[in-house]
Amino acid sequence: MVAGLETHVQLRTATKLFCGCPTQFGAPPNSQVCEICLGHPGVLPVLNRRAVELAVRVGLALHCTVAPFTKFDRKNYFYPDLPKGYQISQYDLPVNRDGWVDIDGGRRIGIIRAHLEEDAGKLLHQADASCVDLNRCGLPLVEIVTQPDFRSSEDAGAYLATLKAILQYVEASECDMEKGELRCDVNLSVRPKGSTALGTKVEVKNLNSFRFAQQALEYEFKRQVKEIESGGRIAQETRLFDSARGVTEVMRSKEEAHDYRYFPEPDLPPLKLDPAWVDGVRRALPELPNARRARFVGDYGLSDYDARILTADRATADFFEAAARRARPKTVANWVVNEVNKVLNENKISMRESKASPDALVDLLATLEAGTITATVAKDVLAETILKGGAPAEIVRNRGLAVVTDIEAIVDRVIAENSKPVADFKAGKDATMKFLVGQVMKATKGRAQAQQAEELLRKKLSP
Repeated sequence: MVAGLETHVQLRTATKLFCGCPTQFGAPPNSQVCEICLGHPGVLPVLNRRAVELAVRVGLALHCTVAPFTKFDRKNYFYPDLPKGYQISQYDLPVNRDGWVDIDGGRRIGIIRAHLEEDAGKLLHQADASCVDLNRCGLPLVEIVTQPDFRSSEDAGAYLATLKAILQYVEASECDMEKGELRCDVNLSVRPKGSTALGTKVEVKNLNSFRFAQQALEYEFKRQVKEIESGGRIAQETRLFDSARGVTEVMRSKEEAHDYRYFPEPDLPPLKLDPAWVDGVRRALPELPNARRARFVGDYGLSDYDARILTADRATADFFEAAARRARPKTVANWVVNEVNKVLNENKISMRESKASPDALVDLLATLEAGTITATVAKDVLAETILKGGAPAEIVRNRGLAVVTDIEAIVDRVIAENSKPVADFKAGKDATMKFLVGQVMKATKGRAQAQQAEELLRKKLSP
């Protein structure tokens, strides 16, 4: 497998790349458009300074060389979602070029370029018609193009996860794939082992999840190998991935590269970036995921596994670090990696949407360590703080969740109601004790201390 990725990333700006239309997701179709993004005669684009700054942030975070002189170009083609008949992009003088990203396993993926361009609209296909929503026209994008450095779908998945984390860390994009903020195209060819010549390239477009990107790579690799080994030849073409069936299908033939008739955008002057301004952007960059992961291992004594999970998302890393300043870092890491992430995943929300503060987690762990609540109750309270907010101590008090210490009557009832497990335990089946303890915990709704329950049960059941 020889593969490269092209990733289109929507930049986190309030307005579009060349006009003042808002970028808010979910607005009614064709409600966030104006004469400029619709390409009406006589209108002129004006470059969004914030988009340029974010594009430079991306380039610096990807170890690219930022061009001191760059320009915009017109990429000419006809499609119903492109009302101007051309897209303003960058061709021979991109703002960022020649960078790299390190992924797990020691692999380095080369970045050819990361350039600015505007987005097109969106076609919505129905049974008897195709409708166009032009709200996306003019949204600011950075297109990140890699070298053909991928040799497996696993490497591609690792790269996309690393890239997403970097983009979120520098606050260039939210990377919400469900909102179209990160989209991926795959270019793939195959060659015999040991060969250095590149095979015929096939492009698979508009993959909107990391899993689909990996599945498309796997399928397309196997399809091309099978075609060649059966005596056929690979056609240069563009394909789409059918996620329901897990296959790629021909979208259009591409025997020769498209002639987009690029030429310099006449309505925008070339852009000169002051090196001092670029250095200021560089100095303002936050600590990036790989560096933060190494620091978490060194400073907090975490395992590489825990550090990798904690730093994959900036909000999670910030949450952990704020809590770790007040509590034992390894304990905090264990709760964030296992319990906090479990609640977030079950409720399909991100750390940014959590209502729990780092101080709330620290207070909860202190309450647990003091023996005021059980681990079962702590997990229940944690879920409430994440979903609804509030102070753990108040939740424990208002819901009456404090530890029950007077459990002798409950233990007596469990013994009376479970004669067979009691007989089994007395006959030497010690594993039955776990069941009996569970019955005590169930009767107290998790508010008893399991150790106390077991000690009392053993005392009462001893000969």
